[in-house]
Amino acid sequence: MIFKQYEDGSCDIKFSWKERLLLFKNGKLHFSDETLRHFGNNLMRMVAEWNLKFTEKTKKLETFDTTQINGK
Repeated sequence: MIFKQYEDGSCDIKFSWKERLLLFKNGKLHFSDETLRHFGNNLMRMVAEWNLKFTEKTKKLETFDTTQINGK
């Protein structure tokens, strides 16, 4: 999967055909312990980079267990 962030702070997540097939077939993605470690490291790096492009309003948003998240 590829995360593509735009200058306005929004982001697309693009899945390869193989990832889409696995999601369709299994209804999930499975990460081994090593893969999960690498994915987590990359995700933390991306989150830090994403925050640089967010507007001040977006940077101040808080998320709770009950927060509704609407995507496009």
